[in-house]
Amino acid sequence: MNEKMFCFQCQETAGCAGCKISGVCGKTPQVAHAQDLLIYVLKGLGVIANHHQHGCGLDYCDFRKSIHAFVNDALFSTITNANFDAESIYARIDKGLELREMFKDRVTNKKGIVLPKLDVLEWNCPREQYDEKALTVGVLAETNEDIRSLKELTIYGLKGMAAYLEHAARLGQVDGDINEFILQTLGQLVTCYDANELTALVLKTGEWGVKAMALLDKANTTAYGNPEITEVNIGVGNRPGILISGHDLNDIEQLLEQSKDTGIDIYTHSEMLPAHYYPKLKKYSHLKGNYGNAWWKQREEFESFNGPILFTTNCIVPPTANATYKDRVNCIVPPTANATYKDRVFTTNSTGFPGWKHIPADANGKKDFSEIIALAKTCQAPKEIETGKIVGGFAHEQVFALADKVVEAVKSGAIRKFVVMAGCDGRMKSREYYTEFAKALPKDCVILTAGCAKYKYNKLGLGDINGIPRVLDAGQCNDSYSLALIALKLKEVFGLDDINQLPIAYNIAWYEQKAVIVLLALLSLGVKNIHLGPTLPAFLSPNVAKVLVENFGIGGISTVEEDMRIFGI
Repeated sequence: MNEKMFCFQCQETAGCAGCKISGVCGKTPQVAHAQDLLIYVLKGLGVIANHHQHGCGLDYCDFRKSIHAFVNDALFSTITNANFDAESIYARIDKGLELREMFKDRVTNKKGIVLPKLDVLEWNCPREQYDEKALTVGVLAETNEDIRSLKELTIYGLKGMAAYLEHAARLGQVDGDINEFILQTLGQLVTCYDANELTALVLKTGEWGVKAMALLDKANTTAYGNPEITEVNIGVGNRPGILISGHDLNDIEQLLEQSKDTGIDIYTHSEMLPAHYYPKLKKYSHLKGNYGNAWWKQREEFESFNGPILFTTNCIVPPTANATYKDRVNCIVPPTANATYKDRVFTTNSTGFPGWKHIPADANGKKDFSEIIALAKTCQAPKEIETGKIVGGFAHEQVFALADKVVEAVKSGAIRKFVVMAGCDGRMKSREYYTEFAKALPKDCVILTAGCAKYKYNKLGLGDINGIPRVLDAGQCNDSYSLALIALKLKEVFGLDDINQLPIAYNIAWYEQKAVIVLLALLSLGVKNIHLGPTLPAFLSPNVAKVLVENFGIGGISTVEEDMRIFGI
């Protein structure tokens, strides 16, 4: 066999079937194996948790909290494009095994609980045998494709949920019950082989996903205020800059505070764009603008930025030699040392890449960005790649404030249809469909968006309807929660019995696991007839896909013209 690994968790997986030699994302077999083994470690912690039910109220103990925090970080580190550093994944495996033994001791010796004899609770080996062990516990270790599909769908939902919980925790918002659901669900995936029970678990994951997104929304708005309608500069100034990418608002706040009055500017990149919408972050005058586009264009844009780059979360694209995006289809180019920006990139939190400096947090969550700031002072100002402004900040409270105006536009017929085009962008040429779809929408249709999918159309100048922009950007991918609240509010205002009676179509682009939890959350809220593209997930077996189609109306995309007809546009 030529297969060296197996991973099919992202939209760009090779042949829409699975990456077997190396990841399309740039992940090596070594990293893929390490991530598989880390998930196996987490499942062991979950099995123990299932035998030691623990309330997360007043008796929410520090040890359980430490396990929850570890699990969230570990899951986050396995999200697509988050961590390419095998050594950092190995360190998490080591820590997980240590926690497992401590956890076992607590429940067996101190609580008198008898744990089952399972490999997931007992295996151990030196690091040099991790690869060998991983080959026995990876995705394909489950041979029944339907059971495998349901389990992986759940795991990918948990990964997305863990990412949101980690962001919320950094802002002081922790919900032990949500964390405990993740932990115990991981354990259930070890022992459950019933398709009906696993299907129920998938749907339950969506319900808890709504709670996780609500928690992060609370964390963000409590810390920084409700997003406001904001014009964001996409040009550059004449001072050196730092480019911050990813999703973590706590990191950009710390960077802004440490860099004020230093003579440098801060630019957002990709999913960090919505930082400009928050009142507390907008107060920093050196938050200069947004540089570039979605994550997949970073190689050329990082070169032209000239200054240091900080990754707070995914999405990292490994730097390559002679890389070009003219051939944006499933190309795998091994990472090299030839990218000139490689010495200007820093990571933090769950992210990592070999050779890039990692910025840790202290016990209080504080980080020292002085090295990045000092480096920026030695760099040239960013090269201008575009000019103008883009508008965003249409999260739930802002849209609620415009509710009367929106309702009147709908009642008068000025707005005939809303189209939710939230989700992820990506490098495949087939994603140009979303640009063409946005261009083809009649002028009485409004796009509701969140996530980096917006970059396919947020610079098209689609105009407005009676002062309401035709692209309403709620923010990051997790702000799809805002779109759900907006839909529920419209349902209430129009006195409808079913959210699916609204004049809303769902044409969502997905890429990685945070999009999976958004999808499951929408399904849990009763939303039907969601179309996913540019391809349906490879991890959905034919039978599981059939269940989603028959029960929820899940569909793919075809041509712009045909999909317009299907959506009744």
